Amino acid sequence: YSLFFFFWFSVTNGGKTTLAKNLQKHLPNCSVISQDDFFKPESEIETDENGFLQYDVLEALNMEEMMSAISCWMENPTCSPVSTHEESIKEIPILIIEGFLLFHYKPLDTVWNRSYFLTIPYEECKRRRSTRVYKPPDAPGYFDGHVWPMYLKHKKEMENVSWEIVYLDGTKSEEDLFSQVYEDIIQELAKQKGLKLFF
Repeated sequence: YSLFFFFWFSVTNGGKTTLAKNLQKHLPNCSVISQDDFFKPESEIETDENGFLQYDVLEALNMEEMMSAISCWMENPTCSPVSTHEESIKEIPILIIEGFLLFHYKPLDTVWNRSYFLTIPYEECKRRRSTRVYKPPDAPGYFDGHVWPMYLKHKKEMENVSWEIVYLDGTKSEEDLFSQVYEDIIQELAKQKGLKLFF
């Protein structure tokens, strides 16, 4: 059988985890791996000249462990009892990998079948982040001094990737985002099977 991989990238609090979990509930044979689960301990995180912890760089993550988790899934995809009206694609295992630095890690370049990028404007991103509780908590000025500048840096680097990225408006409702991506994924899976589906 085929294996199918979908990737999410977004600024912090862009809605990628919520979207991934919603899709997992509705797609058959779907698993999710989150990059956030692979952060190194705080004691191993570097600080910059302003004293800000450098969480928004690859060096803050155990990417080898993440790749090991992906390889483990590839060897033994987890199946789920979720059913869908598109019965012909049920046997295709799906892995959604969501994170904020996925497109900057070369070993992943040849893995994915479809990639998405959730965007939200500065003010909305800052508002959402202010409502979240982090351990360790954000230092004063951390968002403007580190988080947002790093996001802009990574986003600019993404302009040089050679594959197609589907850009999503993260200010849309959860329902609208889910519908858009769900239909896109089903259509992509159908293409792999040589089928035609209509919505």
